[in-house]
Amino acid sequence: MQTSTLLAVLLSAAALAPAAMAQGPKPASPAAARKAPRTAFGQPDLQGLWTNATITPLERPTKYGERLVLTPQEAAAAEGDRDKEVANGLKPSTDLDKKEIATCEVKGFSGVDCGYNAFWVDPGTKVMRVGTEARTSLITSTPEGKIPPLTAAGQARVAQRAKLRATGKAFDGPEFLSLGERCILSFSSSAGPPMLPLLYNNNYQIVQTPDAVVIEVEMVHDTRVIRLNGKHGPAGVRQWMGDSIGHWEGDTLVVETVNLRPEQAFRGASGDVKVIERFTRIGPRQIKYDFTIEDPASFTRPWGGELAMTATKGPLYEYACHEGNHAMEGILAGARLQEKQGKAVGPAAEEEGGQ
Repeated sequence: MQTSTLLAVLLSAAALAPAAMAQGPKPASPAAARKAPRTAFGQPDLQGLWTNATITPLERPTKYGERLVLTPQEAAAAEGDRDKEVANGLKPSTDLDKKEIATCEVKGFSGVDCGYNAFWVDPGTKVMRVGTEARTSLITSTPEGKIPPLTAAGQARVAQRAKLRATGKAFDGPEFLSLGERCILSFSSSAGPPMLPLLYNNNYQIVQTPDAVVIEVEMVHDTRVIRLNGKHGPAGVRQWMGDSIGHWEGDTLVVETVNLRPEQAFRGASGDVKVIERFTRIGPRQIKYDFTIEDPASFTRPWGGELAMTATKGPLYEYACHEGNHAMEGILAGARLQEKQGKAVGPAAEEEGGQ
């Protein structure tokens, strides 16, 4: 490029910079300047061991408003707080220390639900960085970084699930317990779609063939098989992790998943949810992962976000969880005790007002 042409380009970029800054930070570009490496059969190479562990939440804390990117000082402060939590978790503790049990240092848990402190979990110690941007939330599709409101049908579905637990029906039999408790699928949405980080075991291994992309998920040892350039099966055939069909758009793997089982509902989604995912290699050690959730029966509008999957050392160890695990006996013991006492449980208890 001639010097005069280069100068004109730089001046034009400088003139546009104030307007771009006024609009606020934008998600990182889906394509990097570098060319993605190729497999032996010519596809962009996503293979390897990756982690999406992060202390960045799915939804943006209100204090950040519509700001997507943390300042370096804010990112350092958040990571410093996490380091302190881990250090506190390493300290000796008293089993019957009521104050410790009440706080337990694991966000979202308290009281008898404090099964472990910060020492026993591994959500990561760093905020989510996509490219070089330290993010305030994983959700990027809404200005405030929040999941959009549920529809009336979605609210009713969530309320019904809450009622099951409130009446005790959730502990009547294993079929009412969560998929994670039953060791059928990962807790939360680690296996996906969408594939999102959680308290621990946030590792994945990707293997490619000319006809498929296979993702082994550490949590509960799930395996997703994404068929390339295929067609979805019948709508009546519901599968764990859904029916995923992928295709390449340049260096980006685009995956559409439908036909999820209704038991795998994510954040109030129905069994008719559609999830669109995009995997793009943006550096030697990073894949940018985008997801969009479309479910008019549950959410007032589509929503989604993006995060980074960062290269990590292996191997990926087996998560030796299996259906009908020994803890199931303890989980269901309360309902069995009620039966011995002549009290109704499950559907009958619901009819009697949950007594």
